[in-house]
Amino acid sequence: MTVRVEQLEFQAEARQLLDLMIHSVYSNKDSFLRELISNASDALDKLRLESFRNKDLDVDTSDLHIEIVVDKAARTLTVRDNGIGMARDEVVNLIGTLAKSGTAELRQQLREAKDNNSSEELIGQFGIGFYASFMVADRVELLTHKAGESAATRWESSGEGTYTVESIDDGAPQGTSVTLHLKPEDREDELHDYTSEWKIRELVKQYSDFIAWPIRMDVERRTPAPEDGGEESITVETETLNSMKALWARPRDEVADEEYTEFYKHIAHAWDDPLEVIAMRAEGTFEYQALLFIPSHAPFDLFNQNGAIGVQLYVKRVFIMGDCDQLMPPYLRFVKGVVDAQDMSLNVSREILQQDRQIRVIRRRLTKKVLSTIAEMQTDRPEKYRTLWTQFGRVIKEGLLADPDNQDTLLRISSFVSTHSEDEPTTLAEYVERMPDGQGQIFYAAGESRAQLLHSPHLEAFKAKGYEVLLLTDPVDEVWVESVREFDGKPLQSVAKGEVDLDSDADKAAHDAERREREQDFADLIAWLKEALADHVKEVRLSTRLTDSPACLITDTFGITPALARMYRASGQPVPVEKRILELNANHPLITGLQEAHKVRGADAALADTAELLYGTALLAEGGALEDPAKFAALLADRLTRTVGDQPPLT
Repeated sequence: MTVRVEQLEFQAEARQLLDLMIHSVYSNKDSFLRELISNASDALDKLRLESFRNKDLDVDTSDLHIEIVVDKAARTLTVRDNGIGMARDEVVNLIGTLAKSGTAELRQQLREAKDNNSSEELIGQFGIGFYASFMVADRVELLTHKAGESAATRWESSGEGTYTVESIDDGAPQGTSVTLHLKPEDREDELHDYTSEWKIRELVKQYSDFIAWPIRMDVERRTPAPEDGGEESITVETETLNSMKALWARPRDEVADEEYTEFYKHIAHAWDDPLEVIAMRAEGTFEYQALLFIPSHAPFDLFNQNGAIGVQLYVKRVFIMGDCDQLMPPYLRFVKGVVDAQDMSLNVSREILQQDRQIRVIRRRLTKKVLSTIAEMQTDRPEKYRTLWTQFGRVIKEGLLADPDNQDTLLRISSFVSTHSEDEPTTLAEYVERMPDGQGQIFYAAGESRAQLLHSPHLEAFKAKGYEVLLLTDPVDEVWVESVREFDGKPLQSVAKGEVDLDSDADKAAHDAERREREQDFADLIAWLKEALADHVKEVRLSTRLTDSPACLITDTFGITPALARMYRASGQPVPVEKRILELNANHPLITGLQEAHKVRGADAALADTAELLYGTALLAEGGALEDPAKFAALLADRLTRTVGDQPPLT
């Protein structure tokens, strides 16, 4: 008996996404079946786990399975499971709307995708799943009955922007069935005939052979008529289409690469191929098996705080939980896979896992294995390593802060853009190997972009001396360089912090004497600038790092850079405003002219304005933000006006 029927509209973004799915052509429509089987498998996993946890749940778990039913006459294909099922609200939330971030970005990229393969990659990258059904169906019906509840829910849509949700109180078995009303048959496209037995067998074998639950289908068997007369007989047999072998339990040399690829796509709900496969087996005190994958493309939610850790936990091949965040550190959250422990209780929770010694040991071993695999890729498979670092390097560097035990390994597998090459990033080991005699530090500059850093006044003396500088442009770089003090005994030194002495031992004595003499010559100007700019700077001094620019701003050796201070404030942490140091280029005409003007005129108003302009240009040159842009613009306009007025008329 029907209780309640509603017609609802898809969320706006979901509606646009459906339109793209239905009216676009993709090269691999077959993958819809993998998505439906994967969802059914998850539902069976969840039911068995819930039956362990909730002894009052009255469910039969003796024959959990997935069933595929084909009706050639009606052109329907149904995928049915007797798993956990969904309540009405879950149906609306999980299917009626796209409860994922990044949907707008997906739509834009789908529009811009130029070929079928790139479109297909985007679908997997953003995890559409159930919506893939509309690639092959004109109408989709879903009937689901959640374990332990009395009412069931029927959902139906033709993908035209609306869907209906109907509550029913009898007649629906436990679990979920999805029925696809397939698009009209294309006689010329036999490869995509989803009502044929051979096609269903092919797809299950290709995509879902490793599913832990039996995938069954009724098939017809024809017995020819006997030679002595009679009629042909037809019987219907129920066959299991998949082998149900756990890939992680099989020896590596017995598994084909294609099997690993399809298993990765199943557990990660991905469409890309894995970049690297990591198989582990540990015996002894703690026995476990692990099958891990490094993806070839970063997921859209890689930097989402609510993004999922990708490793699934099994105990004795019983699914315990997906996205087990205790098995992999956050900076390796892109790693997908399965861990099957042998000696744990089936009735575990996330809270229990946080205190479990065995889980902590497994996590340490998995982490070291992934990092050692990346190190091997760096040495033996450089093309794969470059892909990995391009996709995940920014995330891996988070470990330099969060994982002190593996900090040295992380430093060695990290790559950085530098002034050495426009195209190829460098490792710290390569940087150290190239260091000239007399250079005792690893120099780096942190900022928003490579182009900005290359034009920074802070790099001028380093370029002149031929010293290589690391160009760090990821936000996390501002943070980790504060905690990593050295590599291979070489201190890390910011080109924009503290005092820099680039003189060789042979030149040091002569240059020190020259600097002392210049400091005496500029003493009055320095004292006046320090007073005139007291609201902005804590100190004014002559620079050893400038060759072309008139001035630059420097942070104290142990001070907080403006960029780092902004990051802390953005995260809600109070950070006091620190004044910085203004360094002057004693060889620049502006500074020498300012010195002469100060000797002659003293501290008049025009000179004070020049000091403000000098400070403002130094701030802009490093990519900083002016404290009072309007005041700076007014001072600059006034100075330009007077400069133009001093010029002879144009003839």
